[in-house]
Amino acid sequence: METLNQILQRAKSRAIESQLPYAGALTPTEAAHVLQLASNAILVDVRSRAELELVGRIPAAHHIEWAFYPGMVANPDFASQLDAQVDKELLTMFICRTGGRSHNAAVVAAKLGFTEAYNVLEGFEGDATPDTKQRTRINGWKAADLPWTNA
Repeated sequence: METLNQILQRAKSRAIESQLPYAGALTPTEAAHVLQLASNAILVDVRSRAELELVGRIPAAHHIEWAFYPGMVANPDFASQLDAQVDKELLTMFICRTGGRSHNAAVVAAKLGFTEAYNVLEGFEGDATPDTKQRTRINGWKAADLPWTNA
């Protein structure tokens, strides 16, 4: 297994290459390794409660909704909830369905002063297959066979 430093350096390189305003971008497997290697790391799942209930959740993740179902109405209190629930000094990773909302959450976190904010690329479900439009088959947390539950 790689060291925490090696994983984070690769994530930070991705951020530089893509000109991201936050610390870095991790694959789901890298994010899972970070959770194992860094006792002070936190994973924040920004999907809606409906997504957690219908699709599954990551046992180790905290939850702050980026948007509410139905209608995916933006959570106007996301920044204040994040600020109140997560210590800015922690290595904080964000995950959503496919990586878009978690990118936005990492941007907000960086603006709030989180210096170690990371987006989890591919998200929980990953990209849809071109033919059937099914998720969880190409990439993402579930496709990587990382811990998750429907409970």
